[in-house]
Amino acid sequence: MTTKQIDYCIELAHTLNFSRAADNMFVSQPTFSYQIRLLEEEIGFTLFERSGKGAALTPAGAQFVSFLIGMRQDLKRAIEQGQNYGAKYHDSLSICMMVRQAVYFLPEAMRLFAESHPTVQIIPIFRYENSMEAFLQNEADIVFALKEQTKQVAGIQVHDLFESRIYLIANRDDPLADRNLIREEDLYGRTLMVGGGSPPALKAVQHRLISSGKIDYFNSADHDTTLTNVAAGRGICLAPGFLNDHSGQFAWIPFDCVESFSCVLCTHKEDQRESLKFFLNILKKLYTDAVAFPL
Repeated sequence: MTTKQIDYCIELAHTLNFSRAADNMFVSQPTFSYQIRLLEEEIGFTLFERSGKGAALTPAGAQFVSFLIGMRQDLKRAIEQGQNYGAKYHDSLSICMMVRQAVYFLPEAMRLFAESHPTVQIIPIFRYENSMEAFLQNEADIVFALKEQTKQVAGIQVHDLFESRIYLIANRDDPLADRNLIREEDLYGRTLMVGGGSPPALKAVQHRLISSGKIDYFNSADHDTTLTNVAAGRGICLAPGFLNDHSGQFAWIPFDCVESFSCVLCTHKEDQRESLKFFLNILKKLYTDAVAFPL
């Protein structure tokens, strides 16, 4: 299977028309059709049903193309990173996190690190789910995690970063937005967004509130969906402070509870590079110095 055949297959899946797909790929239709046929012969099953009206993906073809699209995107990123690496960098450090704002001071840390290590590239990787699994499969050098996720995980070093508390997220015009601290009774009669892969500490608080019988709740698939629902006035939510992007779009008010999140960075125990230690120390210092920064 060649990259050309992969590109042809993806294009045909989009257009479902051999002639149009061939034109879009700047080749003749016979050449295009021949490459698709070669690909089908190699993998051993039919990708497209041909007819006078064009082409239609077979069930197996639809599944196969979805994998090809992901493969092509990964290959494109790998090529781009390789081009960057070869042109300027001699080494790299990759850091995996669920969302950009989880490590708020990462851009500043990258800037400071580049001043002393200009030939070492810092590569952020974003995995909304399974970031720890990706790290354990050696897809990243560093991973942002909650300390509870690191228990009984072999072969890693855990570096404490900061403690994050729980906040109420509300629209700026919400009556609660002017409060300095939110208590349980302040939420009575309101609708609370819950779910979306909440960490255990947050789930415990949500369950306690719902068990009071004085708060309605609404299941939300993930954090971005929750914020959309909050913006639409469908309810309010509780979230870890490390998810705050500090954009000012929403009010983030501390919630009165004992639960919090111990946020850490994990590295592979065998990775003892000086550059890695230096970068970790920069991040730790930035968080230590940000005593008054809401987390």
